[in-house]
Amino acid sequence: MKSILKKSLLLVILFIGFSFYAQNRDLDNYRQPDQRGVNVFESPKAKDTVSNFNGVQVRLGGASTLQFQALDNENSGAIPLLEVGSNFNLATANLDLDVVLYDGVRMHLRTYLSSRHHNEPYVKGGYFQIDKLDFISEGFMEGLMKHTTIKIGHMENNYGDAHFRRSDNAQTIHNPFVGNLIMDSFTTEVGAEFYYRNNGFLGMVGFSNGKLNQNVEESNGTTGGGAFLAKLGYDKQINDDFRFRLTGSLYNTGYAKSVYLYSADRAGSRYYDIMQDADAASDNFRSGRFNPSFNNKITAIMVNPFIKYKGVEIFGTAEISSGRSLSEVDRREAKQFAGEIIYRFGKTENLYLGSRYNTVSAELTSGDDININRFQLGAGWFMTKNILMKAEYVVQEYKDYPTGDLLEDGEFNGFMLEAAISF
Repeated sequence: MKSILKKSLLLVILFIGFSFYAQNRDLDNYRQPDQRGVNVFESPKAKDTVSNFNGVQVRLGGASTLQFQALDNENSGAIPLLEVGSNFNLATANLDLDVVLYDGVRMHLRTYLSSRHHNEPYVKGGYFQIDKLDFISEGFMEGLMKHTTIKIGHMENNYGDAHFRRSDNAQTIHNPFVGNLIMDSFTTEVGAEFYYRNNGFLGMVGFSNGKLNQNVEESNGTTGGGAFLAKLGYDKQINDDFRFRLTGSLYNTGYAKSVYLYSADRAGSRYYDIMQDADAASDNFRSGRFNPSFNNKITAIMVNPFIKYKGVEIFGTAEISSGRSLSEVDRREAKQFAGEIIYRFGKTENLYLGSRYNTVSAELTSGDDININRFQLGAGWFMTKNILMKAEYVVQEYKDYPTGDLLEDGEFNGFMLEAAISF
């Protein structure tokens, strides 16, 4: 109880202290956390060097999300499933701190105040974003920095475009659906990313230490390997009605003690207690997702097309990934494809209808080839730019799992309601 009171008092002090800086909440080169950030991918890069910098500026923000879940599940019966009913899930909450430290230099920090997997608050990650080098000297490399952005920190890797449309714990307002992709590529690692953007063309190279949990312990004479990231694409508003974006991304590691590209989301899945062993001692907080268990020497490639014509938008994901566990000699492969179509309407496109089909085929460590298919039908209403109500019907099927496996002939289906606030 004392711990809760201390944390509550700290939050009150923070809100009171930072309120003095809350006169202007719009920052340069910043993706808005509300409806204005929908269909924004990398943080936008200003077209000119005009700055509003007038000393340190602090923006305190956050998000909160609550779901009502009404799902059913079944399997072959070889292993009893945990029975689920209809009720509310645990509400989740984020706290965001964005600070303009100097002209063209900003810091971002996200803390999960409440998540499915952790009862206590913990830091997701943070980074510095540099869009100008005026802190070295005014106008330093100004011509290059008009098109260049540098990000450094313990941060979410920019692999693919799907992670810009996923739910990040309580930050769910940019995801038109409730669940993320089946094979949810998301990880936070210490590294740096370098962007160059000009006339619609985008290029990025990045490096990280390939580790989710940071430590200096040695194994086989090394503290770990590293990861190389790259992205190449084109994103252009062709005219008032038509936007086209196409990117290709690469994530590659050599030796690493363990890589968490498909299992790094410690906040947990949105489908609570689904497809879980009734006799399991612990919660499978990533229920409904699939992890191919590539812990070492991963090569992953993702291609994402995005088209928006008036109120209709199409977003696709094609991903091929290969790797192995530390105990395996041969590499295995997993493939994922997803396509979604959204129709946004209303005076400010504050209403939408959409559907997504997602399929995964992969080889398990046992050597069995399996398939997972999911269909989602969704609808949403932005009551204000900061408040979103969603509804989703989902059905997910597990195919070709070996006899006696928990997921043999597995399926779950039903409805989800989600209320999201972000500011």
